[in-house]
Amino acid sequence: MIIKVMTLFPEMFLGPLDNSIVQRAKEKDIIDLEYINIRDFSDNKHKKVDDYPYGGGPGMIMAPQPIFDCYNYVINMLDLKESEKPRVIYLSPKGKVFNQQMAIEFSRERHIIMLCGHYEGVDQRVIDEIITDEVSIGDYVLTGGEIPAMVLIDSITRLLPGTLSQDQCYEDETFHSGLLEYPQYTRPASFRGLEVPDVLISGHHKKIDEWRRKESLKLTYKRRPELLKNIKLTDKERDFLNSIKGNNCQAID
Repeated sequence: MIIKVMTLFPEMFLGPLDNSIVQRAKEKDIIDLEYINIRDFSDNKHKKVDDYPYGGGPGMIMAPQPIFDCYNYVINMLDLKESEKPRVIYLSPKGKVFNQQMAIEFSRERHIIMLCGHYEGVDQRVIDEIITDEVSIGDYVLTGGEIPAMVLIDSITRLLPGTLSQDQCYEDETFHSGLLEYPQYTRPASFRGLEVPDVLISGHHKKIDEWRRKESLKLTYKRRPELLKNIKLTDKERDFLNSIKGNNCQAID
């Protein structure tokens, strides 16, 4: 996968994405990351990239010219097939909230372009003409789109074939199945009087799978019950959830 990030602050990416799984994916040529400075494409002699909003109001708006020229430069760099249009993601608090299913969808693309906004946002003509997806990482406002872009890159990269040693490393994780992940334990089996559940050291894989499923259901029910609306439950699982007593629990219909 090739990801091109259009940003005013390319240096922000050099630390967080030069370590751990993303760095290993780059070393294995699973992903090609490049950060392009939008300011380099400004035709203003002072390299200005923003201006006052029409109609008045606080703050500044990123102007269309540098972004369009930066985008055209990126498009010309990519080895696109005829009529192929890459996904162009604008990181914005007004976008659809990012989740695991979106990460899976994006991980299937050959090329992704990300646009990191700043100030009060970007000129709407940019969004209308080149953006395919507006994405938010949560219901709050950040200074710019760089941190959200890092979140997407990390989340997408770990789903690419060959990045993790085993597919199951992410298939059992929170949100991948639609449920919160079950509790995890490691050695020693007894620590300061706290014991690992017997089933996990029993060697009985079917019972372990059943325990993990029930724990995932229980945790999801207590913390994020709205997620269960999209999960196909057996009658036995529904009865199990309705038997749980705890705060913030609602009956499962």
